[in-house]
Amino acid sequence: MRVMAFGTYDTTVHPRVGILIEGLRRHGIEVVTCNVPLGHMDAGPMVPPPSAHPGISRQRMRHARCIAELVAKARRAPRPDVVIVGYQGRLDIQIARRLFPGVPLVLDHLESVDDVADRLGHAAQAELRKVDRIEQAAIAAARLVLVDTEEHRRVLAPAQQDRAVVVPIGAAPVWFDAGRAGPKASPDPFGDASAEPRRDPLPEPAADFEPGFRPGEDLRVISVGLYSPVQGAPVIGAALSRLDGYPITVTMIGRGLQAQRTKDLVGPNAPRVTWRTWVPEAELPRLVAAHDVCLGVFGTGAKALRLVPNKVFQGAAAGCAVLTSDTAPQRRLLGAAGLFVPAGDSDALADALRRLAQHPPEVARLRAAAVALARERFVPEAVVEPLVERLREIVDKRG
Repeated sequence: MRVMAFGTYDTTVHPRVGILIEGLRRHGIEVVTCNVPLGHMDAGPMVPPPSAHPGISRQRMRHARCIAELVAKARRAPRPDVVIVGYQGRLDIQIARRLFPGVPLVLDHLESVDDVADRLGHAAQAELRKVDRIEQAAIAAARLVLVDTEEHRRVLAPAQQDRAVVVPIGAAPVWFDAGRAGPKASPDPFGDASAEPRRDPLPEPAADFEPGFRPGEDLRVISVGLYSPVQGAPVIGAALSRLDGYPITVTMIGRGLQAQRTKDLVGPNAPRVTWRTWVPEAELPRLVAAHDVCLGVFGTGAKALRLVPNKVFQGAAAGCAVLTSDTAPQRRLLGAAGLFVPAGDSDALADALRRLAQHPPEVARLRAAAVALARERFVPEAVVEPLVERLREIVDKRG
């Protein structure tokens, strides 16, 4: 079987497609790539900024150049048995449909238009809803539609749900590599319940993992995100403001709509907080692995309640204890390997951080459980198993 990963996706911004490719290859499937990265666009190329936006012409020209190069690459590539169109490929799939007539198409539908609106805030919703028909046409063109959680699958139209495959986001190998060395790293190498808990036994702790938090040391906490409403960063800010006097240091990485509000909420009554707007992609796993606790999402919007974010998979793979909101998909995924607080509850988050700072053995247990679970279930070959099964069915039926 030959699978083509096609589109303007950018694995340096959204690692999802790279994880799919790695996972398929580990299952012995030939994967060829036909990719011209468009670069960072929060909502994807199918969602233009308002027509008066000064960058609209440049954006359209950049997208047109990428598409022209993508078409040229596709015409030189060997014919695939299946084409997977990468994340934010709502327009790309129509190009693939014309380039590869008769070839089954798979759309990585990690976010709907409504999800993007929830993530970017209400100001973007009017523009985003104008392109809902583009999204529906993209889903209609796909033989399979990839989603990240069962909750995401359920929001598809009933006629679309049978074509949907739940493929968790997972983590790239670099995060697991960081987890094997994480506890030995410097704390800052850059110088600056609604679901039932898991009932099956957790994997045995990894022999090469030694949690580094000890009595008398500061609890090292990290949060990475876009400061969007989905992330619930102001919840983190309000919680940090209640931690004065506790042995906790915090690293906050990212930028976005709610960054300033989060900083204002932290105020002066907080542990030592380092604010970083950006960390090079190659350095981020090592930085996360140098912390004890990775914070997940705490927003209360519809998307926040049905996702498991990249940072949860990555933080666990890097060997951090994962502290996140108590939502059905996150509790189902992590079970006893995660620590949960109600979504939007800054008091509960502050209480959880205080308890962890005072109980190193519990931090060690959570870290060991998270990394063991990640090495069994978050690796690329594990997360793509449902996709591999469906792809083989499709190819076998085609003969």
